[in-house]
Amino acid sequence: MSKQTLSFQAEVAQLLHLVTHSLYSNQEIFLRELISNASDACDKLRFEGLNNSALFEDAPNLEVRVAFDKAAKTLTITDNGIGMSEQEAIDHLGTIAKSGTKDFMGKLSGDQKQDAQLIGQFGVGFYSGFIVADKITVESRRAGLPAEEGVRWTSGGTGDFEVEAINRPARGTSIILHLRDDAEEYLNAWKLKQVIAKYSDHISLPILMEKEEWKDGELINSDDENGGRQPGGMVKTGEWETINKASALWSRPKKDVTEEQYADFYKAISHDQEAPLTWAHNRVEGNTEYTQLLYIPAKAPFDLWNRDKKAGVKLYVKRVFIMDDAEALMPTYLRFVKGVIDSADLPLNVSRELLQESRDVRAIREGSTKRVLSMLEDLAKHDKHEAAAAATADDAVTDVVDADDKAKEGKYSQFYAEFGAVLKEGLGEDFGNRERLAKLLRFASTTSDTATVGFADYKARMKEGQEAIYYITADNLAAAKNSPQLEVFKKKGIEVLLMTDRVDEWALNYLHEFDGTPLQSVAKGAVDLGTLQDEGEKKAAEEAAEAFKPVLAKLKEALKDKAEDVRVTTRLVDSPACLVVQDDGMSTQLARMLKQAGQQAPETKPVLEVNAEHALVKKLDGSVHFHDLAHILFDQALLAEGGLPEDPAAYVKRVNALLV
Repeated sequence: MSKQTLSFQAEVAQLLHLVTHSLYSNQEIFLRELISNASDACDKLRFEGLNNSALFEDAPNLEVRVAFDKAAKTLTITDNGIGMSEQEAIDHLGTIAKSGTKDFMGKLSGDQKQDAQLIGQFGVGFYSGFIVADKITVESRRAGLPAEEGVRWTSGGTGDFEVEAINRPARGTSIILHLRDDAEEYLNAWKLKQVIAKYSDHISLPILMEKEEWKDGELINSDDENGGRQPGGMVKTGEWETINKASALWSRPKKDVTEEQYADFYKAISHDQEAPLTWAHNRVEGNTEYTQLLYIPAKAPFDLWNRDKKAGVKLYVKRVFIMDDAEALMPTYLRFVKGVIDSADLPLNVSRELLQESRDVRAIREGSTKRVLSMLEDLAKHDKHEAAAAATADDAVTDVVDADDKAKEGKYSQFYAEFGAVLKEGLGEDFGNRERLAKLLRFASTTSDTATVGFADYKARMKEGQEAIYYITADNLAAAKNSPQLEVFKKKGIEVLLMTDRVDEWALNYLHEFDGTPLQSVAKGAVDLGTLQDEGEKKAAEEAAEAFKPVLAKLKEALKDKAEDVRVTTRLVDSPACLVVQDDGMSTQLARMLKQAGQQAPETKPVLEVNAEHALVKKLDGSVHFHDLAHILFDQALLAEGGLPEDPAAYVKRVNALLV
């Protein structure tokens, strides 16, 4: 094949521009990424080799080699893994074959720190080589192909790359970095060993480097009467040595792994630049034996809500890599969890289809789910401890708090701000853990603008005689706080939870009570405060409703195409009207969301509730503008809850006519 020049995919070109302008805050990260890729290539060969041992050819021992050439200013990372064919090199190195690419590019802001975080999450490991190199050459041959079907890929990291056929006897891939002048420190064995020990010590394959030894300078003739000596230096011996522990980090005893090593391993498998929020490392024994090392990130990935994105933990069987993103091992609502599960019982040839049917997999999934929920409960407990510590004046109490406990304080609030909306999906997906999940949920309320109020906190503050946990759903916090439907609750001093995540309305279809106390939307059904409403108020409301009957009849007639019913309410104090739905009806907010998402929403009409004591409502009786006022009342009630009138122009026309 003759040499051909091809252009990078537009998104790759943009990424390369960002990378070459040192978006990575830590330059040495490139070595971690390239060694991680090399390890993955060996894992893939091991997996494919389960069914085709011929792929190992004459080199069954998998390894990664790191070499440098000071004279040529090159650093080479070589693996004897699966390798690439010509077309694979073009596809894998010239394009990003990953869903959510456009969404990712749209989030790049030009803020170096923020963009570096995004690039790390996206996992563009190979391109990180351009942080230190002004040219990269990749030579590769896929396992199973003849030597003459090797391929060489070359690029300077600008707009295009070259591909040509080569003869390559060895399978696998060599990545040759032509280092820039400001990256010559990586032509030093001590520096390379330091970086590899820091970031890649967990790699379960041996990482090899050629041994060096000191050689004194040779004597030379000199005009100086004392003679002279050439300078000495380190020279390579031709022997290769393993420079990492070469054992899977999760297989080591916990006491032998430092917090820094746990954090570095997380960064390597997640491509995240930030340390995780917390993690759990356990060996589970019993009917099903497995090891789990699970991490909860500190920040949500940019594509958390991308439905096409595969999520899940890495699956190993007896330390043999099987697959990334094993979705069957973790429920969808915990898709943010990263980590490794290593099973002692699953077959090595397990497929994604078999994972769905395996009893062992179900046991692993249930055990891992409970472990993650326990981690979250522990963080939540320490958030409560922080609040209790702040509320007490007893310094002696806070002085004896365990250092590990102090480190966890505030972390649950941080977690919930990033992943709380995803966690709520579990109410509809995981019936067995619904009660545990309900205890982990947090909301804003009429007493707190931040999502810090749990159902248990709310119950502890309920008024004597209050029989329900009241809540309202809205598009945003401002709309919820200012909803007319809260007026009587504010007047009575009754706390209401403000739910503003898009998932709330759906999730609460699966949660009807908490610890025996029913949940009640203030926007559904007729308001009934029971014993919290005194007899005088009830009697006055009944009398007002009776006196208002003729007007109600006219309102029902005027709004028969818009409202299912019109009734007098006691829930309003300052507003003239509001919209509610029947107890078993779909809220207007959920109906709007479904329509915005292009889904079919059932055609339902809301109930218009009016405040018979409001001046505008009183003005209806006998008004020559009755029809217009009735429609304005309805449309304003719709606007107040974040909706839009069906005919905005007609609404404006009516208001203008009355203003004139």
